[in-house]
Amino acid sequence: MSATAGQADGVRSLADRFGIEPGMVVMEMGYDDDVDQDLRDSLADRCGELVDEDTDEVVDAVLLWYREDDGDLFEILVDALSPLADNGMVWLLSPKSGRDGHVEPSEVSEAATSAGLQQTSTINAGKDWNGARLVMRRGAKTKK
Repeated sequence: MSATAGQADGVRSLADRFGIEPGMVVMEMGYDDDVDQDLRDSLADRCGELVDEDTDEVVDAVLLWYREDDGDLFEILVDALSPLADNGMVWLLSPKSGRDGHVEPSEVSEAATSAGLQQTSTINAGKDWNGARLVMRRGAKTKK
């Protein structure tokens, strides 16, 4: 079934729900054994190979897997912004409530705001993961 046929039936793929389009460059950060492989596969099928955080490319989206003990979220978000296109998005994926590594929504909100980001939506990103879509606030980033 094509993506168009699925959309006509009202069924949206994970890649559709994440706003990932063919040809987009998607950088992945925070990969570990606990990530949702179905989600990764869906996004890679749509855009091609996910690039790692050492890429020199400008990226359209960042897929950031983040757990409570992964370090300072603000610093990680700032690192994620470096290669991000001006109109790009960060999908911050964190374990759901009750799962190991759960991150409080208030921590996500505070770190995002401090990094110059605003949360525009949330998504159920799989059995164990929630996603928060973060975008640059107007005027928060300037390219040199």
